[in-house]
Amino acid sequence: MNDSVPESPQSSAAPGRGALLRSAGLALGIAALAAAFAAWVWYDSRTEIGALREETAAKLAEGDAQARGSRLLAEQAREAMAAVQVKLGVLESRLAESQDQRIALEALYQELSRNRDEWAYAEIEQSLAIASQQLALAGNVKAALIALQTADTRLQRMDRPQLTALRKSINGDIARLKAAPHVDTLAISTRLDALIAQVDKLPLAMEVRPQPEQPPAAVPGASEGNPWTRFWRDVWAELRQLIRVQQMDKPDAALLAPSQSFFLRENLRLRLIGARLALLARDATSYKSDLKAARDWLNRYYDARNSSVAQAQGILRNLHDAEVGIEAPEISATLEAMRNLRAARERGRR
Repeated sequence: MNDSVPESPQSSAAPGRGALLRSAGLALGIAALAAAFAAWVWYDSRTEIGALREETAAKLAEGDAQARGSRLLAEQAREAMAAVQVKLGVLESRLAESQDQRIALEALYQELSRNRDEWAYAEIEQSLAIASQQLALAGNVKAALIALQTADTRLQRMDRPQLTALRKSINGDIARLKAAPHVDTLAISTRLDALIAQVDKLPLAMEVRPQPEQPPAAVPGASEGNPWTRFWRDVWAELRQLIRVQQMDKPDAALLAPSQSFFLRENLRLRLIGARLALLARDATSYKSDLKAARDWLNRYYDARNSSVAQAQGILRNLHDAEVGIEAPEISATLEAMRNLRAARERGRR
């Protein structure tokens, strides 16, 4: 059994309202705190949102600036690329042009090489032809040697195996020419030319005049002799001036008319010219015959006491004794080797 006294409704309702009020106050406090917290959160969020907005705006502005910079860089890059493409096109065109020039230069070099070889072979052939002509026409061994040595020097510079046979032939001919007897045709021709130029200056024997006699010395007192004696003495002196007796070393010296003297000099000149032509033709018989005739004419018609005539006679005697009929060696083997080389080159071109 419950011994407690039942409470009245008022007394029980009062504590309920207090609890309710406390609950409401607590709820209001909580709500105020929540509102304050919400306001703080809202304010903080707003501040953060503002800061975020500003940061975002700053970043957007920075992004815009970077975008503008990127667009500018991209534009510059496009311009640079366009310039590079232009330069690349120029370089490609220059490269193509340089390649064309290189091809042209190579072709030109090959052409020049061929032409240089042609010139070299032409010079060698010309040297060999000169040597052959000097031996065949003039017998000039010295000039032929010089021509052969020039050709050998040219071949040595070219230094090609296919030219070995030609060089051997040329060296063989050079050795044979050096060992062959030598006739100095040029020196003999020069001495003959000097004699030909001197023909008109050589005095003839008939042109020599005796030295005038010295008048006899006057005898002291002779002018005082007999007048007849002085008369006959003067007459005798005059007669001695009109008539001269001379002892001739060559009593058979011919007296020539002026026209004959002219033809004598011309014939002597022709004999010397004939001797020179015979020398060039290596005709020893005609050469000695013309010189002998010229010597005979000098001895017969010219004044042997004159120094120029004596010198001319000595020169003719020395030239007559010189041996000019020596046959010069031939270089037919070298010419044949050159012809074979030319034929091989022509076959190579084909």
